[in-house]
Amino acid sequence: MRRGSVRGLNFGRRRKKINVPLLKEIGTWVIEIAIVLVISFVFVYFIGLRTTVVGQSMNPTIENGEEILVNRFVYKLKKPKANDVIVFLPNGNEKSHYYVKRVIGVPGDKIQIKNGAVYVNGELFDEKADTAAIEDAGLASEEITVGEDEYFVLGDNRNSSEDSRYANIGNVKREYIIGKAWFRISPLRKIGFIK
Repeated sequence: MRRGSVRGLNFGRRRKKINVPLLKEIGTWVIEIAIVLVISFVFVYFIGLRTTVVGQSMNPTIENGEEILVNRFVYKLKKPKANDVIVFLPNGNEKSHYYVKRVIGVPGDKIQIKNGAVYVNGELFDEKADTAAIEDAGLASEEITVGEDEYFVLGDNRNSSEDSRYANIGNVKREYIIGKAWFRISPLRKIGFIK
């Protein structure tokens, strides 16, 4: 064994220096990625629920097969109002497809359909969409009072819509409302906000 070559532990070795700027850079990247992931989750969960419209009940506003984004967060902050286009599960049936309709009456409103027109609290409803005269008033041929936490909804295609005029749908409970339909994402030629 030669002198000078010592095997085993050597406490005289120099420690490697930690590269502090590199660690700061890595830490910054980790924080930025975490923030992006949180923002993405919030956007997708609350604002980016995508659904496909089934049926012709909202023509011409939204047509069969069009894809829309649903804002699930907005109704946690405020209540739906007249003329909002909402997405809901009929009678809370989770096995059903989402229904898309326009809010006509809010809690406490009195709704009636007379001579093909919609009246809310005795006054002609201010329509935000072009609609035809209603041929079948259904339950609304007699005055309907909208209950607490309920909403009276109609499709914009009034003569081809299963909505609050009929007993199988009736007034929509707030707990069954998924959110507000706010943006059309397909087809590309019609992309834009829903009014």
